[in-house]
Amino acid sequence: MAIPKTYVVTGGGGFLGSHLCDRFLERKNRVIVIDNFLTGNIKNIAHLKKNHAFKLIRHDVSKTIHVPGRVDYVLHFASPASPLDYLQFPIQTLKVGALGTHNALGLAKDKKAVFFLASTSEVYGDPLVHPQPEEYWGNVNPVGPRGVYDEAKRFAEALTMAYHRTHKMDTKIIRIFNTYGPRMRLHDGRAIPEFLSQALTGKPLTVFGSGRQTRSLCYISDLVDGIEKLLLSSINDPVNIGNPNEISMMDLAKKIIRMTGSSSRIVNKALPEDDPKVRRPDITKAQKYLSWAPKVGLEEGLEHTIEYFKKALGKK
Repeated sequence: MAIPKTYVVTGGGGFLGSHLCDRFLERKNRVIVIDNFLTGNIKNIAHLKKNHAFKLIRHDVSKTIHVPGRVDYVLHFASPASPLDYLQFPIQTLKVGALGTHNALGLAKDKKAVFFLASTSEVYGDPLVHPQPEEYWGNVNPVGPRGVYDEAKRFAEALTMAYHRTHKMDTKIIRIFNTYGPRMRLHDGRAIPEFLSQALTGKPLTVFGSGRQTRSLCYISDLVDGIEKLLLSSINDPVNIGNPNEISMMDLAKKIIRMTGSSSRIVNKALPEDDPKVRRPDITKAQKYLSWAPKVGLEEGLEHTIEYFKKALGKK
């Protein structure tokens, strides 16, 4: 029988982090969540409260982290991730990307643990290369409103690789492309939660610009599978994890109206500054080295997500 491992998950009260906690606990491991709930939701992990293998530490990881005892893995997921959030909390976003990453790396170094950084496709900015391979360095406006998130993650990647090279630490970097599923906030600001909340309450669906801009949407269970495979791999360079099937925002809005049976109409608003026109991962590396590819189709994933949003909104 395998000896239980101890996983520290910063930002474990968030959408992605909470699903990770579920997976690690299903594998009969110990999980310690560190979260100050700036954008996370305590309800996401409330069902874990009575699990003796689960512990919550309320703490801002931009300040020094103390965790007693053995730690095998440190997964740094703490950060505002929605444009609404990082535009509201720009300084906190930069601090958790810089100071938070530094503190989480320090914890992993002290505990001789594997370090896992949750980076993002936003490091590619508004890309001039499509689809985006890991070798692409990106097209980012460092002083634009989105720069606080993009550059925080780019710095976090640089710091992680510096620790890997200097201290010979085992570090992993995942570049997460658009992911969706249950536990997303109802008014998260990103396309799927906004469209679902609007469609299910009969409000107009807000499509920015012409709606021709595209995203590639990965269901949460596929992302967690990819995280788990990368965590247990020998790869230290960044790896894209996402669904390469692309859809325009206008087509997504129409699909959600159809799937929810909504009578909502679509309205267009001005495109936000530096909003990426395209976003699709090149997952060649994940397929080759992790034997990973997404399994859940968009309609299937949306069905699960719609059910969650209906319950959250009190709809039958």
